[in-house]
Amino acid sequence: MKKVLIVDDAAFMRLTIKTVLEHNDFEIVGEAENGKVAFEKYKALKPDVVTMDITMPEMTGIEALKIIRQFDSKAKVVMISAMGQETLVREAIVNGAASFIVKPFKEEQIIYTIKKVVGE
Repeated sequence: MKKVLIVDDAAFMRLTIKTVLEHNDFEIVGEAENGKVAFEKYKALKPDVVTMDITMPEMTGIEALKIIRQFDSKAKVVMISAMGQETLVREAIVNGAASFIVKPFKEEQIIYTIKKVVGE
C-alpha cells in the first residue's frame, strides 16, 4: 500500500483528498497545513508520494517542493493548483514536481495521477 502525505491549508480539501485516496487503497500517513510542516512530516514519515497545494501561508507549495527535493531528489510530489495558476504549475514542474492536478478535480483524476506517479 502506497503512503501519501497530504498538504493543503484548507482542512476540507485535505479531507476530500484523504477520502478519495483511502477508498482507493492508499495509506494516508500524514497531513500538513503549510509547506514548513510538510517538510518536517516528509522527513519523519517518508511517504511514497506527496499531494501539495501550491498556494499556502507561511511557506508555499513551490518552496516546500524545492526543500523536499533538495532533501530527497527522488521525492514524488504532485502539485494541486487552482484554475489560472499555469505559471506556478510550470515553475513547480521546472523544480521537480512529478505531476499536477487542477482544482476543481474529479476523483478519477486524483487516482490516475497518483497511480501514474508511484508507478502502479
